[in-house]
Amino acid sequence: MVTGGSGRIGRLLARAWAAAPPPLDPLWQSRQQEAVALHWAPLEGPEGLLFALGDGPPAAMLVLSGVTPGGDTPLKLNAALARACLDAARTVGIPRVLYASSQAVYGMPGEAPFSETDAPHRASAYGRAKLDAEAVCAAARSEGLEVCALRIGNVFGADALMRNVARLAPGGALEIDRFADGRGPLRSYIGPATLARVLGALAADTDPLPPALNVAAPGAVAMADLATAARLPWRWTPAPPTAVQSVLLDCRALARRVHVLPEEATAPGIAAQLARLPKPASRLS
Repeated sequence: MVTGGSGRIGRLLARAWAAAPPPLDPLWQSRQQEAVALHWAPLEGPEGLLFALGDGPPAAMLVLSGVTPGGDTPLKLNAALARACLDAARTVGIPRVLYASSQAVYGMPGEAPFSETDAPHRASAYGRAKLDAEAVCAAARSEGLEVCALRIGNVFGADALMRNVARLAPGGALEIDRFADGRGPLRSYIGPATLARVLGALAADTDPLPPALNVAAPGAVAMADLATAARLPWRWTPAPPTAVQSVLLDCRALARRVHVLPEEATAPGIAAQLARLPKPASRLS
């Protein structure tokens, strides 16, 4: 079962799973009344979900429901949505929950890639909101529910590069920071097809999941290389003093569960995944 599937990541997953179905058939939750989606509003309580699941509980719940920066909805709603989904999972008997957290929980970067054991440091408002949601996950784990917080890196197609491209005026170009060493930002990225495969594998994994997992392809991806591989219009701009060149995730724990091919961790491979996705379906709301 997937909640919040109408968001950017949910729409990418729907397209990726249309091309390569996951081990467990996805059941899409929607707040809207649709014949092709499970009609349930998490903040209205678990009773509606209990009524909607006439054939018994799904094997897992993927919680994509959440609030991202830049909108009018308060970020603190992330914790409330997490609590509502976890309460519903317990009520209807869903044994495993994958909660879509964010790499933003780590805050300011250090010299090495972040691992799941690193403590957060000066997280942004969004990072703090996701940390509050992870605290809700921890409380649910203490009550016996299997909950894994997925600290997801940059998902190509739902990331700042693609959002900024959509805002460009005709003939405009993305501006990518250039640092003193002549290079641009380095980030942990994952392609939409790889993410779909990873999430499907984790939902169906027969071994218990850890409290948290970093989710990205291994290694670092240069944003300039990714923009070039995706044929996005871009140009260099001097990096301001506040710009951060490297923000990376240590994904060795994930790699022990789901194998990521070397080409899935390269800028051309990641860009090609988005280009190969089927056209968007109209069934998600």
